[in-house]
Amino acid sequence: MTNTITVDQIEQLAVQLPLQEQMRILARLTQRLSECWSSELDSETRERKEYAQRVETFLKMSDELAAETISAVDSAEDIHQLRDERLLRL
Repeated sequence: MTNTITVDQIEQLAVQLPLQEQMRILARLTQRLSECWSSELDSETRERKEYAQRVETFLKMSDELAAETISAVDSAEDIHQLRDERLLRL
């Protein structure tokens, strides 16, 4: 059987300590939570930067492909060709 301590038990013990000792516990918990929160934020920031980089790469590739496609297509010529084909069908 494991010895598990509940938050309520810890609180009951903590209130029995002198105020200065309670403040030490609070300082340690604050430091620990701050470190955990900081590492979580660092991870999230890194993930956002990686995602932004992937989006930037995708947009660059899309722009390059669009530039290649636009230079290879003459829209006016295509429209004239479609019109001529329709006229021939009539």
